[in-house]
Amino acid sequence: KPQEKPKDSGKVTITKTFDFAGEEIKVTKEVDSNSKEAKSFLKQQEKLQSAAPRSLPTVSGVKRPSGMSSLLGKIGAKKQKMSTLEKSKLDWENFKEEEGIVEELAIHNRGKDG
Repeated sequence: KPQEKPKDSGKVTITKTFDFAGEEIKVTKEVDSNSKEAKSFLKQQEKLQSAAPRSLPTVSGVKRPSGMSSLLGKIGAKKQKMSTLEKSKLDWENFKEEEGIVEELAIHNRGKDG
């Protein structure tokens, strides 16, 4: 499930969970609160929050969903899949951030050896 952590600087942190090779991968991205991505994320959060408080009526005349498919649907909500290329790109971006070589790579790519 995507999660939001608002900050004072007008940025929104979006955390998405992906399924890659049976592992749960969390991708965190910080975007400007006025961007399209942030607005669509906030709308999605509002929809999820407005749908969650609703409970099924317990009146005896109303049929409630039951059975194995209903239980499996609640337990194993499908996660968005991540391709090998997306995972490689994410790993490369994380490596560049950890090593602090983002600027060095940008300068090198601008030169004739890039």
